[in-house]
This record gives sequence, structure tokens and C-alpha cells, in this order.
Amino acid sequence: MAATNKTTLITGASSGIGYELAKLFAHDHYNLVLVARSGAKLAQLSDEMQRQFGITARAVTADLAAPSAPEQLFAQLGKDGIAIDVLVNNAAYGKFGPFSEMSLEEVTGQIELNIVGLTTLTRLFLPGMIARKSGRILNVASTAGFQPGPLMAVYYASKAYVVSFSEAIANELKGSGVTVTCLCPGPTDTGFQGRAGVENSRLFQQFGAMDAKTVARDGYRALMKGKTLTISGFKNLLLAESVRIAPRKLATAISRWVAEEKR
Repeated sequence: MAATNKTTLITGASSGIGYELAKLFAHDHYNLVLVARSGAKLAQLSDEMQRQFGITARAVTADLAAPSAPEQLFAQLGKDGIAIDVLVNNAAYGKFGPFSEMSLEEVTGQIELNIVGLTTLTRLFLPGMIARKSGRILNVASTAGFQPGPLMAVYYASKAYVVSFSEAIANELKGSGVTVTCLCPGPTDTGFQGRAGVENSRLFQQFGAMDAKTVARDGYRALMKGKTLTISGFKNLLLAESVRIAPRKLATAISRWVAEEKR
């Protein structure tokens, strides 16, 4: 699929894993549609990709947590005759704190972006891929999706949805020419921890974080191989597997402990 007539759409493309994925696709001569809230950074990234790799990169400023944004994006690309061959659902955010004290805006915002936006974009672009009998979808979840997450309850639950949803539709699409891959990073050095308010948690301070470039490379390789699920990092793989066999109450208690601030 690596050719200049193929186009990849990446959400949350202005930094972190999304930015590193954009570079990998551009290196392999995919044209890009880059989507994020930060218009200035996105425009700069778009120019960088075009100059460095000789591809076409389109910057689209959009807040995909807004209910109408995914459909507006799909409609605009359709109007402009741009078919999406690879969809990367990377945009997401989390927020630290007890659920009962979290603002309703933060609660619904996570659900709208992490679940509704991802699901809507997948549903909109998937039929075209099926009709062409060719396409790839990469959904960025997290190892957070393998256990409940006290103090980040909505975020962890949203990532559990992404894992389950991705595995289910990957099965439905067998033989269609379209593959679905779910990337599950552990703690990663991006802007996520600052926005979420977990930069001082044991998870980041004691266990350390992978760099976004390594995580993106793991996800890209898995996508190109058509793998359904990939966990980035051997330590994260061991942790995810141990959670599967641990008692649920224990897994939940440990999840809370690592989320709390290291003292």
C-alpha cells in the first residue's frame, strides 16, 4: 500500500504518537490528512512533511469531541474527492481525579472523543474501504484498557471499549481486504500526562515511560502486518498479561496505587 496515491488520516496528529506516526507514513510515501485542535502546530507539521518527504499533507483543525465534527470532516473530504485508505484514530485524552468530583464537561468530553469520535469516524470511512476491498484502521487504545482505573475511571473504561470494539470489527472484516489493528501503549512520554494531571503519579515517576517514536513504530509495524492487537513494550506486555489472570479486586487496587502520586 506504500505509494503516493494512498492517503492516511491521522487524528491527534500534532504531537506525540500521532506526530511520529505521521512521519512513518510520510516516509513510506503516503499522502496525509492531519487532524488536531492546534491549528498552528498542525500547519507547521503539514509543511514539514511536504518538504521532507515530497507528499501531500493537508491540515484540518477540528475538535473531534464536538458531536458534529467527525461527520463534518467526512463530508468535507468527500466533497474534495479525498478517499481515505488508512484511518488512524489516535486522538484521546484522560483526566485524573475521583469520578464524583469531575466536571460533567470532562466526563462527557472523554467519552465523546475517546469513544464516540473514534467509533463515528470508523463507521463513516469503513464502507468505502470495504467497497475498494482495501484499507487499514489503527485504533490507539492503551494498556489501561485491560483493567479498571480508579481515579481515571472514565479514561480506563473508554480504552477498554476501544480494545473490545477493535477486536470485534477485526473479526467481522475477515476476508474483506480491510484490517483493524489496536495499539496498546503503556505510559508514553507525550503531552498526555500533563493534560491528564498524572505526571507525578507512580505510573510515570516509578515505572517510567516509553518514547513516542518507539510506540509509533510498534503500532505501524503491527498495522502493516495486519495484526489485530499489539502491546508496545515487553514490560507492558507482561503487565497486561498478568492483569488477565489476577483477581479483579487486586488488579483494581494495584491500578489505583500506580495512579496515585508518589510520596
